[in-house]
Amino acid sequence: METLIYEVEIEAPIEKVWEILWNSETYNAWAKFFAPGSSMHTDWQIGGKTYFLDGDGNGMVSTIEEMKKPEILIFKHLGMIKDGKEDLESEEVKVWSGSLEKYYLGQKNGVTTLKVEIATLPEYIGMLKSGFVQGFEAVKYIAEQD
Repeated sequence: METLIYEVEIEAPIEKVWEILWNSETYNAWAKFFAPGSSMHTDWQIGGKTYFLDGDGNGMVSTIEEMKKPEILIFKHLGMIKDGKEDLESEEVKVWSGSLEKYYLGQKNGVTTLKVEIATLPEYIGMLKSGFVQGFEAVKYIAEQD
C-alpha cells in the first residue's frame, strides 16, 4: 500500500467546504472525477455503513472511523459492492481491506485548507491522483462562488 496526499487552499469558510464535500447534491460535482455518477450513501454513524458507488451501483463498502465536523472525517474501507452484493471476504478485498481515507479541514484567516491522505494499491494511483486533483479543484470552484 502507498499513501497519497492531496491538498488545496480554498477561500471559503470551513463549514461551507465541509458541506460541499458531503452534501448529496454537491458530492457528485467533485466525485464524478473518480467515476461518472458517483454517489455516497451513509448513516453518518461511526462504525456504521457507508457506500461509495459509481453510476452502475458498484463500488466500495466502508465505515466512518472518526468524525469531528467540520474538521476530520476518516473512512475505513471494508470491501466492495458489485451487482448488489457486498464482498468483505474475498482474497482481492483482503489485500486492501482496512485501508483509510482521511479528510482534514483547517481554517486560518478565512482560508480553508482541505487535505486528504489515502492508502492505496499502486494500480489505483493514477485514477486517484486524477480524481483528487480535478475533484478538489471543483470543490474550490464551488466554494469560492458567492
